[in-house]
Amino acid sequence: MTQQTTPGGTDRRLVVVSAGLSKPSSTRLLADRLGEAAVRELGALGLSADVETVELRDHAHAVVDAMLTGFPTGDLAGVLDRLYAADGIVVATPLFTTTYSGLLKSFVDVLDKDALTGTPVLLGATGGAARHSLALEYSLRPLFTYLRADVATTSVFAATDDWAAGESDAGGGLPRRIARAGRELAEKVALRTNDGPADPFADTPDFTALLGGL
Repeated sequence: MTQQTTPGGTDRRLVVVSAGLSKPSSTRLLADRLGEAAVRELGALGLSADVETVELRDHAHAVVDAMLTGFPTGDLAGVLDRLYAADGIVVATPLFTTTYSGLLKSFVDVLDKDALTGTPVLLGATGGAARHSLALEYSLRPLFTYLRADVATTSVFAATDDWAAGESDAGGGLPRRIARAGRELAEKVALRTNDGPADPFADTPDFTALLGGL
């Protein structure tokens, strides 16, 4: 987990989630680039941002434990609290057999199903060949749509060859796609602040109120 704060205070909080399994990984690289693009665009809108990057591989055992017990603990519990309080989220995953990683799916399985409602989310994925790029749309996007997140229209797929491609290549080049996606996330984040998940006990009357008439 790494954190980066832009100078001059913090207006928004971003959490960047990388589901890459290796270290270093192209998935982490893509996640970082997407987060940096969103921060630049927020800056252009006059907003600063605090960025936390979460490598899911560092929490893999805790994720499995949470699936078995139903209760996230330790560092994972803190990660989830900060994820739920984020104003925007970047999610990047490698693609295996045409879908997102099992590690990402396990992580999503331990999330509160209502906690990401309305939260702006930017999706990215990495794979060996461009033919896998549609997995973002038929696999990853429906997952976060189910969670009722506000998913950015532009998602970014990076094949192995994309890292060496230039701006003039087909599709505008990876840097241009990253910039466009970052701008879309920043615009969504700028319009919304996150007060965190609702308190499940907020409507529970206290004993003083209950005994007030006695």
